Amino acid sequence: MESNDPLIGLQAVGALHRLAERVEWISVDLARRQGFTWEQIGDALGMSRQAARVKHGK
Repeated sequence: MESNDPLIGLQAVGALHRLAERVEWISVDLARRQGFTWEQIGDALGMSRQAARVKHGK
């Protein structure tokens, strides 16, 4: 990090969280369209299949 301003760091963390969430949702949607199971998706995300389904299921 080049800045010692904690607000800049916090803003960067927030932006990274939003980006990660967007990539996760897009990737889960694509995986489901391609026939991946909730177990496979959960494993890839480091969570149970139930947690993946609750978070991303429709």
